[in-house]
Amino acid sequence: DTAAKLSNLTFKIWPPTQRTRDAVLNRLVETLSSESVLSKRYGTIPKEEASAAAKLIEEEAFSVAGASFSTDEDGIEILQVYSKEISKRMLDTVKARAAAATDSTPSGSAEVDSNNVGTAVGEEDSSSSVKAED
Repeated sequence: DTAAKLSNLTFKIWPPTQRTRDAVLNRLVETLSSESVLSKRYGTIPKEEASAAAKLIEEEAFSVAGASFSTDEDGIEILQVYSKEISKRMLDTVKARAAAATDSTPSGSAEVDSNNVGTAVGEEDSSSSVKAED
């Protein structure tokens, strides 16, 4: 009887449960709003803004992955699409925010916002952030 029940058991990977999607959202908010490898390069995002960005990132990734899913595909493959879309969109979000913050900074300013470190080693000449003396 138990063997018959187990043979009929199926494990569905896609679509993820709401609980799984909520866990993804929470992890995205945490990654975007707290100190991490990503924030050291692009800066942190305030929690409220990170929450809105995370929701958009997850929804777009879910939509893209779902659109590429067919019933005869392996659930692992679609889960990989979902994961890659989340990573790509998260990186695009922090890069765009860092670029916008850099664009809004006065060109002659020597101040550096420690929460928005957009100058990674090797990316820009360090002298570009030093105010020229007249």
